[in-house]
Parts: sequence; structure tokens; C-alpha cells
Amino acid sequence: MIYLTREKLSPLQMPTLVDPLISDPFPTEKTDVVIIGGGIIGVSAALTLAERGISVTLCEKGEIGAEQSSRNWGWCRQQGRDPREIPLVMKSLERWAAMNERVQGEVGFKRCGTLYLADSDQGLEAHGKWLEYAKPFGIDTGLITAAEVAKHLPGSSRTWHGALYCPTDGKAEPFVAAPTIARCAQKKGVTILTQTAALGLDISGGRVCGVLTENGLIQSDAVLLAAGAWSRLFCAHEQLLLPQLKVRSSVMRTGAIDAGLNSCISAPGFAIRPRADGGYTVAPNTAIWFELTPDALRFIGLFSKLAWMAKGHLRPSIGNTFTEALRHHRKALVGEGEPFTAHRILDPAPVQPLLDKARAHLERDFPVFRDAVIAQQWAGMIDVTPDAVPVISEVSQQPGFFVATGFSGHGFGIGPAAGELAADLIMNETPLVDPQPFRFSRFSDGSRIHPIIGI
Repeated sequence: MIYLTREKLSPLQMPTLVDPLISDPFPTEKTDVVIIGGGIIGVSAALTLAERGISVTLCEKGEIGAEQSSRNWGWCRQQGRDPREIPLVMKSLERWAAMNERVQGEVGFKRCGTLYLADSDQGLEAHGKWLEYAKPFGIDTGLITAAEVAKHLPGSSRTWHGALYCPTDGKAEPFVAAPTIARCAQKKGVTILTQTAALGLDISGGRVCGVLTENGLIQSDAVLLAAGAWSRLFCAHEQLLLPQLKVRSSVMRTGAIDAGLNSCISAPGFAIRPRADGGYTVAPNTAIWFELTPDALRFIGLFSKLAWMAKGHLRPSIGNTFTEALRHHRKALVGEGEPFTAHRILDPAPVQPLLDKARAHLERDFPVFRDAVIAQQWAGMIDVTPDAVPVISEVSQQPGFFVATGFSGHGFGIGPAAGELAADLIMNETPLVDPQPFRFSRFSDGSRIHPIIGI
């Protein structure tokens, strides 16, 4: 089925509650590295570079962490990840665990475990197949029995057949994490410019030598693009083909409620995370709201395998998104500033039927939530690659230009290590993990593009 959509704000929708940073003065001198994008990846890379004595200017067209970095579920998980990502996410969990001390602030990280619940033997068997991917990495995960599941789920109205459980997985607070990391980076010398859109690269002698922003030129030796859903448009302006699409993710949070659920839980029809404020983040996990755009047609071949894997969950929609995306692409190509200056923060309306269905499933399986107040709901745009694996790489066609994008819904949890890996590549130091799976060139060098887990 294809849905016709009209953007309509829910009465509960409001801007994501990030605490804006005070923007620094525009730099008058050359900086070593310019980072485009102030999400979890960009601020993590900025902090890592600053700690290594590298001068950094970070340009964010809106506010720090105001898009998907604050709109995600808040999971920091190894479980269920693509095996190509596992080494990086394991490193990221180590970084999350040390983050409060590192930044002298609170990011809300806690190892709470993740539970993938199964309501049938077939579902349990499907969860168990992932263990073959996990085995080489020694991850503390495995299948647990119905009786063991029951100990984790007080108040559940049904008997589950079992679950895939990883006790060392964790959670953090998306509303505060990126701004907290950014403030620490600022204290360590990073120049952070908000409300400052990057419009294009400055090239000299075939190499990047700076970034042209709406407020002027910033000279630099290297540039890192960590712009999430906006990365595709920026690359298009530079005549670089980045096959990346956007998927809308709808989320809500409850007010404080004593539900007794302490782990991140994925069940048929919904996913939840216990929040530091006593409420729960709730999201649908069995439907992917996919916006049909010109890029969707352009990249249909590359994304066909991923679409086939998710065929039972895709909910394609047609609305004003198609014509708007076409207009944005044209304007980005000619370097007019739009859409980067006209759309500071992506704030799409949540898909209400998906949220309603997730809530119904949650209340059916955990009746205590029938008394929960829905305090807020929102949506964000997830940047997806054809193999659902990110790009963290220098772009060989443009020396000095690095990209970290396409995290396919996994960027928050993997963010600290992804930013560190990007810093390693920029500095030409020994990389944190093998960067080969994340190379930009894999989409054009004849490599087989094969999603393993999906989004």
C-alpha cells in the first residue's frame, strides 16, 4: 500500500528539547579541520580532534543535536547489529561508559541490557540466527527462556516464548548527549558556529582548502561532512555521488510511570527505552515510513536488496515530499544556499497511525501503560545507505574531504567511536577499527553491496 500524506502537526508535537549552545565568533584565521554538522558524530569527532591538539571549527546550520541525534530511541546496542559494525559499536560502548568523566557532564549512559522478545518459536529462532554473527566478537549475548524473560518483565500480560538478551548493552539520553559533548569540545578550544550553514567546499590545486559558509569562508586543511540526512545534498553540490535516502522515524515519550521495566525492549509492534526522567521512549519497530523522492527512483537499483529485506515493513508514502526534494536538489546543485539556509532544522510530523498502533501493542502486552500520559511525540529523518552500513571515509575524488554519514538509524549508539574513527582518518593515524567496510568508494568501485541485517 502507498500512503498519500499531508504534513500536519500533532497537538503534542513540539521542538525537540535540546539546550542551545552560545555560538562562537566567526573565525578570522585558518583552522586545521572544519566539521559540517553538529550531531552526535560531528561533536564526537570535534572533541576527539581537540583532545589531540587539532584546531577545529564546527558549522551547524541549526542547533547542536536538534535533528536525528536528539530524536532517536537512545539505544546504545551491540545486539542485532550488522557484523561489519560490531567492532565499532563495541568500542563506542566503551566510550559511552567513560563519557561523563571525559566531558565532565551528564549524558545519561547506563548499561541496562537489551531484550528482543519473541512471541513464537519461529520468532525466537529468527532472533537466534544473529548469534552466528556475534560469535566471533565474544559479545555477551544469548537466548534466554520464557521463565528468565518473565523475571525482566513484571506486569506483562502474556507469556513470551523467550528472548535474545544482551546485558551489557546500554542507553543514553539523546536530548542532552550531543549538546553536553559539544560544550566540552568548546571548552577544549573547538569553535562552534550555530545558525551557520556550509554551502560548499573551497578547492585549490585539486585539494580542499576550506568551506564556504553563509557567513564567509573558513580556511582549513581538511573538511569532515557529518550532516546526516543533509549529506546527500551537500555531496551533490560537489558533484559527488552519495547514494543515501531518508526514512521517517516517529517516536513518543510517556510521563513518569512505575512500570518496573529497566531494559531496552523490542517486541512485536513496539520498542521502548526507560528514560532518566522516569518515563519511557516508545516507537513502532515493525513499519518503515519511506518517502518516495527523486533519489528513491535514482537509486532504486542500489537499494533493491535492502527494500526486499524490509518488504513486509515498508510503508511508502507520496505527498509534497517528492516535489520538495526535487526543488531542494536543484537548489543545492547550483549553490544558492537553499535548502541549507531555508530549513535550519528538519522537524517532520510524526506518523500518527504508526504511533497509535505501537501504543496499542504496548498497552496490550503491558497493561500498566494504559495509565501512561503521552507527554510528547515527534519525528526525525534517518539517513540510510544501500547496505545499511555507514560511510566513514576520505573521498578519493576530493583529497582532504571526509564523510561520516548514512548511519541508518544506528548513529547515536555508535556515535562516539564513529567520530573517533573519522578523527583517526583525518589525522592519518592508526584507525580505531578497520575502516574498509565504511569506505565511500564501495558504491562505485564494483564492490558487492549486500545488506546483512537491514534497518
